[in-house]
Amino acid sequence: MSVKVLAIGKKHESWVSEGIERYGKRLKKPFDLTWNLLPHSAREGDAARQEESVRILSKVGERDHLVLLDERGRNVDSPGLARHLQGHFDAGQPVTVVIGGAYGVDETVHARAGFVWSLSKLVFPHQLVRLILAEQLYRAQEIAGGRPYHHV
Repeated sequence: MSVKVLAIGKKHESWVSEGIERYGKRLKKPFDLTWNLLPHSAREGDAARQEESVRILSKVGERDHLVLLDERGRNVDSPGLARHLQGHFDAGQPVTVVIGGAYGVDETVHARAGFVWSLSKLVFPHQLVRLILAEQLYRAQEIAGGRPYHHV
């Protein structure tokens, strides 16, 4: 099992790639991290949101636990995220994390999501969100393994 990330957007900028590689090398099963970057829609607004959402859902497995990153989602602390992910790994359920495009995702993706997660009430650039996600997955792995990466 691993964590699959589906993200709308361009390839990682070099500084993002370096950070993701740094944390990716530290991750171990079941926290292995794979990225699938899906292109932006050429459309705008609702049309773009709908087109990108169809692309996203076509890459989500039937059994996948879908985690949607959304600024209006639920805030959790790092230990809470670790518990959430570990529960799905323990149940043998693949985890897919979605980072939508500039217009977000439509209601079909929201309805499919098992967990809508907000990194913060602040809005971040997509490239930065990718790096934060990689670090938080590494932190969740360390917390789940009882290692001292996270100090309360």
